[in-house]
Amino acid sequence: MNDCLAVILAGGKGSRLEPLTRDRAKPAVPFGGAYRIIDFVLSNCLNSGIRRALVLTQYKAMSLDRHINLGWRKFFCRELGEFIDVMPPQQRIDEHWYQGTADAVYQNIYAIEKEKPEHIIILAGDHIYKMDYAQMLEHHKKNNADMTIGALRVPVEAARSFGVMQVDPNSRVMGFEEKPDQPKPIPGDGGHSLASMGIYIFNATFLFEQLCQDANKPGSRHDFGHDLIPSMIERFNVFAFPFRDENRKSDAYWRDVGTLDAFYEANMDLVAIDPLLNMYDDRWPIRSHQPYYPPPKFVFGGEGEEDRVGYALDSIVCQGSIISGGQVRHSIVSPNVRVNSYSVVEDSILFQGVDIGRRARVRRCIVDKGVRIPAEVEIGYDPDLDKRRGLTITDSGIVVIPKGDSFDYLKPRRQSFPVKSQVVDA
Repeated sequence: MNDCLAVILAGGKGSRLEPLTRDRAKPAVPFGGAYRIIDFVLSNCLNSGIRRALVLTQYKAMSLDRHINLGWRKFFCRELGEFIDVMPPQQRIDEHWYQGTADAVYQNIYAIEKEKPEHIIILAGDHIYKMDYAQMLEHHKKNNADMTIGALRVPVEAARSFGVMQVDPNSRVMGFEEKPDQPKPIPGDGGHSLASMGIYIFNATFLFEQLCQDANKPGSRHDFGHDLIPSMIERFNVFAFPFRDENRKSDAYWRDVGTLDAFYEANMDLVAIDPLLNMYDDRWPIRSHQPYYPPPKFVFGGEGEEDRVGYALDSIVCQGSIISGGQVRHSIVSPNVRVNSYSVVEDSILFQGVDIGRRARVRRCIVDKGVRIPAEVEIGYDPDLDKRRGLTITDSGIVVIPKGDSFDYLKPRRQSFPVKSQVVDA
């Protein structure tokens, strides 16, 4: 993998994840208690042997930049030619934000060419999965491909959100449509389509030529899915790489956490008894910045005080958290969280520094960093009341509590409007 450079697209607004992306970029959103979303693609790079990476940012990138500085630069040795560099928009080509995925790479073509890679792998920084990119590069070289696309089998009804491919028996791409209204099924499998994962391997010289041609093409959206791939499949060797789980011999785990409901479901996948995404596989570790907190603690065993028992069942509890006489069920508790006496947390995700007050009850909620839920408050039980409080409620009924400097408006018997959030550590 020494001749391969990773270019990670991490500049999307993530508007469908509001309010979690109000103060942070989508790849910087916490996930699974101890991680950020971008940790998965960066871990894949490191575990695959890719030691050179450019992270292209754009919106609200401060916390993402900080996270990479604190948690990731230690894995790369600059003296040996290894690096992970965060690249904010340079506006070298024109005075505008990135117009599409291809334009994001094109505007950084100077920095990419400077590294003289033979192959370039383009990745999205906002997907949850584990993948060995070395296998994909081997597939690319074996087929003498100009471009290789990571491919995943998805239900036809879900394929409208993806680029959909048609391939021949040798996996050569013969057709490609970006987010079609009527996705074409896989021959012999009418219930599924072959979707692009947004993972591309290019021969470097070929990519530079295609980007320059697209940049000067009138009417182009400068996007890989809409413009570059459809224009290449008839003239060049474009192949699909099927992404499968070699252990399960089935479709591999891959999640686009672009909506609040998808984000919630992907987190809840982790607390299953036998999760499809194994976070405890020491052969493929997921790395991150881990703050120096003490171990989690559970206190009060119930002796002499009815219901004052601190415990967590079917849950992830991270370091620094104290379950102090409260009950946690089927939830994710991030670092430095406190769940106080007689309170109940069910089917919820608590971000770092959350404090659940005495006798409070939280159900099917995502609670952002540093939020303090006042004592005796119930959230997630009465949708009408939660709407009057100004909280976000998803289509499936998940309540999202954003960061803010005060949440006293959640107290019973007081009616007010939520205060405006401050831009704080994301």
